[in-house]
Amino acid sequence: MPRRLAVASVIGLLLSTALAADENPTGPGDPVSNVIGNSVVKIFATLRSPDLAKPWSKQAPAEISGSGVVIDGHRILTNAHLVTYASQVQIQANQAGDKLSATVVAVAPGIDLAVLKLDDDGFFDTHAPLPRADGLLQIKDAVLAYGYPTGGSSLSITKGIVSRVEFVSYNYPVSGLRIQVDAAINPGNSGGAAIADDKMIGLVFSRAGGDTQNIGYIIPNEEISLFLQDIADGHYDGKPAMYDELQTLQNSSLRNFLHLDKSVTGMVVHRPRTTEHSYPLKEWDVITRIGEWPIDDQGRVKVNPDLSVAFQYRVQQIVRNGSVPLTIVRGGSTLQVQLPVDSVRPRLIPPLNGEYPSYFIYGPLVFSRASTQLLLAFSESGKVLLGLSFVGSPLISDLGATPDPQRDDLAVVASPFFPSSLAKGYDNPAGLVVESVNGTHVRSLKHLVELLRDLKDQFVVFAFANRTGESIVFPRSEMLAATESILADNGIRAQGSPDLMAVWQGKSAQ
Repeated sequence: MPRRLAVASVIGLLLSTALAADENPTGPGDPVSNVIGNSVVKIFATLRSPDLAKPWSKQAPAEISGSGVVIDGHRILTNAHLVTYASQVQIQANQAGDKLSATVVAVAPGIDLAVLKLDDDGFFDTHAPLPRADGLLQIKDAVLAYGYPTGGSSLSITKGIVSRVEFVSYNYPVSGLRIQVDAAINPGNSGGAAIADDKMIGLVFSRAGGDTQNIGYIIPNEEISLFLQDIADGHYDGKPAMYDELQTLQNSSLRNFLHLDKSVTGMVVHRPRTTEHSYPLKEWDVITRIGEWPIDDQGRVKVNPDLSVAFQYRVQQIVRNGSVPLTIVRGGSTLQVQLPVDSVRPRLIPPLNGEYPSYFIYGPLVFSRASTQLLLAFSESGKVLLGLSFVGSPLISDLGATPDPQRDDLAVVASPFFPSSLAKGYDNPAGLVVESVNGTHVRSLKHLVELLRDLKDQFVVFAFANRTGESIVFPRSEMLAATESILADNGIRAQGSPDLMAVWQGKSAQ
């Protein structure tokens, strides 16, 4: 070996040793560190995400890796985003050579948690669950982040402090407690253990993007415990929450308008979830307490003397039989009410939540159900979003809307026309929401398929929910005849997803 290369190798070895000492602050030989590291595993997943522009197919397999933690019950806890749409999951222990097959048994995309089981249960004989700490950390408390980030294959340990504790939105509309730390968090850390005083205090799940530095996030044990309690019956129901629109009580004119004494603090009901007479909240009510906890004029409650968070945090702690107790001021009178809270909020444009999209092919057209993921795919092009906004598309204007008697969901054209002479002269309809078929209002994707199934007219006319644009007209018999050849030409095995094919093949209502 040339002397110059030998010297460079020695210097490189010294540098790597110094960096490893900094990355593993407790030291690689520390017994406690080794015990914890034995329970933090690396996760390998092969994802087959839906192809939203071609909803009859899946995207090409994508290989990703992350981290996981051994917990009680011979289970491994990790992040939902690592294993959602996974066709294969494997885990590997620290310093182990073999990978073990795993199965996803529970997933909660909203709060980004998932649980795995192993095909080889004997793994847990030598890999004990991590003990979980009770309570929340204080600001400036030290935290160690264990995981398998990019940059190497062995276990990494980084050190930081707690910067913030907040109750925030995870994946709308799901909210939860979140701990912010300044420990270095990188891709691959997701699903790893956050440790303080030799106990797990939460699960690493993300980092702030952009130009930010040393801003990482942890899902605390309270959220993990709620998730594990929820799935104990084998089914994930979701987190209960309030869905009323509220506003702060900081403005003096607003307080005078409501004739409130200076001693009254809380949040004003701007728009109750529903206007039904039996619903306990009305417009202009002031929510002053949730359970025993007073609410301040910014909508916060005390968690401890040094920490306040959004008062909705208490919902998950005190919900009983689907309701929470509130104290409100209405028209100068103080009232006690029981507010119903639900774990699911119906949405006109819902998320897929790990499911593959429904679709139906009719001639050169592909219809699917509008989802937040489909809108995100459109958002990759600013011109598409601008165009949807300009024409007044419900995909933009009704993004946060709930279903109503006129609409259960939105039937949308998922992709451009298949090549066909039937489509000659028409503009590309991709992204348009179907308003009507032959003058009949379309309530949902299922209803659209029912209308097409039962149609007897010579022509089929599609009108779209836009301020501008064209309607498209096709000869019905030719559309039916063209469908089979279009499927064959494009290598598509089924005209629609199973749920919609059951509708298409069902009995006509006429």
